[in-house]
Amino acid sequence: MAEPNFPPLPGFIPLKPCFYQDFDEIPEQHRSMCKKMYHLWMLNSATLVVNLFGCFAWMFGGGGVTNFGLAIIWLIMFTPCSYVCWFRPIYKAFNGWLATISYFSYNILIALIMLVPTIMFTAVATLSFIALTRIHNSYRGSGGSMSKAQEEWTTGAWKNPQVQAAAQQAAVGAAAGAMQDQYASPPYNDNQM
Repeated sequence: MAEPNFPPLPGFIPLKPCFYQDFDEIPEQHRSMCKKMYHLWMLNSATLVVNLFGCFAWMFGGGGVTNFGLAIIWLIMFTPCSYVCWFRPIYKAFNGWLATISYFSYNILIALIMLVPTIMFTAVATLSFIALTRIHNSYRGSGGSMSKAQEEWTTGAWKNPQVQAAAQQAAVGAAAGAMQDQYASPPYNDNQM
């Protein structure tokens, strides 16, 4: 078993990497796609960091502390969770068949046991793709399009009395809130002005 090398942490942090990750072990035909998924995960993590700074600035500009607190929670929870629950299965899927097939030369019984979840994960991925394709084809076959959906919304939804009443209440509430917020200002100390 290879020694864990991810996440790459600086030496002064007392934690050690939890996962082994080496894109060279991914078959060449899938390596590019796996790296793209990794870069997408990194973009998601960077977005959470930038969101933290945005919420911090908003908090000091007079906004509430709630969004800043949530931004901290999202960064702390969603970055490792998205790696473990989203990227890691992608990485293992590209590496899973290779590991299972290569294990046949060591121990056939264990390789057969490993083959069962590998086939099941492949079946789930394949069936998910087929289901999404069928839903998409059904939607397209029924003549559905964005312009048709917009047309149905404008012609049908606004005729419904419940939708009209809800929209009117939302508009009145938004207008009242806007009027109230118009005269409210963030609290500043005398030193800040």
